[in-house]
Amino acid sequence: MSKDIHTEAVNELFRAILTLKTVDECYTFFEDACTINELLSLSQRFEVARMLRDKKTYLEISKKTGASTATISRVNRSLIYGNDGYDMVLKRMGGNPPAED
Repeated sequence: MSKDIHTEAVNELFRAILTLKTVDECYTFFEDACTINELLSLSQRFEVARMLRDKKTYLEISKKTGASTATISRVNRSLIYGNDGYDMVLKRMGGNPPAED
């Protein structure tokens, strides 16, 4: 059974994140809120998602990001079966959204 992340504490965290205005502010906040490894893992998964959307192979992604095939597969499952969060952000950043079927 998965945990429900929709809590008031998570809402407060997201509201706090939405107040950040610059990349420097993000560094200041996230360096306090997360470990270096947590930040690097998040950034790696985001880069994996971007590369998967750019139709890169698992081998290309692993070589560039250092991500394991398990991580790449997990991100790929999120892209296919998830809430479209990666796609929403990539589209807003000018990345490649998925092709319409």
